[in-house]
Amino acid sequence: GRAASSRKSLGSSKLLPFKKDRGHFVLGDLQCCRNVLVPFPRSVPRHNPQKRKLRLYISNTFNPAKPDADDSDGSIASWELRVEGKLLDDPGKLKRKFSSFFKSLVIELDKDLYGPDNHLVEWHRTPTTQETDGFQVKRPGDVSVRCTLLLMLDYQPPQFKLDPRLARLLGIHTQTRSCIIQALWQYVKTNKLQDSHDKEYINCDKYFQQIFDCPRLKFSEIPQRLTNLLLPPDPIVINHVISVDPNDQKKTACYDIDVEVEDPLKSQMSSFLLSTANQQEIASLDNKIHETIESINQLKIQRDFMLSFSRDPKGYIQDWLKSQSRDLKLMTDVVGNPEEERRAEFYHEPWSQEAVSRYFYSKVRRRAAFYAFF
Repeated sequence: GRAASSRKSLGSSKLLPFKKDRGHFVLGDLQCCRNVLVPFPRSVPRHNPQKRKLRLYISNTFNPAKPDADDSDGSIASWELRVEGKLLDDPGKLKRKFSSFFKSLVIELDKDLYGPDNHLVEWHRTPTTQETDGFQVKRPGDVSVRCTLLLMLDYQPPQFKLDPRLARLLGIHTQTRSCIIQALWQYVKTNKLQDSHDKEYINCDKYFQQIFDCPRLKFSEIPQRLTNLLLPPDPIVINHVISVDPNDQKKTACYDIDVEVEDPLKSQMSSFLLSTANQQEIASLDNKIHETIESINQLKIQRDFMLSFSRDPKGYIQDWLKSQSRDLKLMTDVVGNPEEERRAEFYHEPWSQEAVSRYFYSKVRRRAAFYAFF
C-alpha cells in the first residue's frame, strides 16, 4: 500500500493525506530551529476564543536511485516532503486534526527544476474534506530544492485584512467584520462625528473622506461600503529547503503558530443542551430549583415571623390580629368593623352624638312624610 501511495504521489500536483508512521519522529533526532510566527497585535476585543499554539513540523526524506531495482520508482532518485502538526496543551478529549486549522495549503517548488506547469502542489478545503494529521508530497530529484509553503488559516468566524488606510486609522490589521464595525463606531464616538441634529448620519473627517470618498454618510451604509475595503487575510509564508544531503535527513524544522480555538466547555454545553435525554433532566432540575425557591420563601416568612415576635411579642400579636380581622372582613363581605363595634368605647367617640342626632332627624322626617301622605 505504501509503494502504491508513493507511485500515485510521484509527479502529482495534489497534497496527499499524511499517514503517521509511529517511528518517524524520535525525540533525540529532532533538531528544532524554533521560528515563532507573531500575529499583528489586535486592538479590538474579540468574541470568546482561546489562544493556543499549533506546532508545525516540516521534514523530508531522500531516496537515492537504485540501478538494480525492479520497479520504476526505485530506479529514480526521489524525495518526500512531510508537513504535519499538533495543538500544544490541547484540553479537549477529541484531538483536532492538523488540517482542520487551515483553509488551504500551497507548496511552491523551484520553477527552474520542475517547470512552470508542475511546480505547484495545492490542497484546498471542500465540504467533503477528510481531516488528516498532515500532508506529504513526493517528487523525483537528486538535488536540494528550495520551496515556499503558503498556509491559509481557516478563521471561524471569517476574518478580513483591512485596506491599508483603514488599518492605519483603526490600528487593526486583520479582524472579523463585526469587530471592524465596532472599531469604526468607537472612532466615530471618540471623534464626535455623529451628526448632532440627525443621528442617522456621520459627518466625515478628512480621514473618513479619504477612505469612503464622501463628506457625509449614513450608518446603514457602512457595511456595504466596507465590502471594497476588506481583503482576504495574508497567508503564513514559510521558506524551506528540501535537502538531499544524508546528514540533514534527521533535521526537522518546527514553527509555532498562534491559532484560536473554541472553549471546550462551550461544545460540551451545546451537545448537552441538544440531547433529548438531557432535556428531561433539565426539566427535572428546573422543577427542583422551583421547589427549592418556594421552600426558601416559606422559610423566610417563618423566620421573619419569629424575629418580629421575639422583638415585640405584644405589639406583633396586636398587629397580627388586626391583619387577620381585615382579612376576615374581606372574605365575609362584612360592613363596618365588628371587632371595634362590640366594645363600649366605640360609642363614646366624638362622632357618636352627631350620628344619634342624624338618626333621630331622619326618623322624624320619615314619620312627617308618612302623615302628610294620608
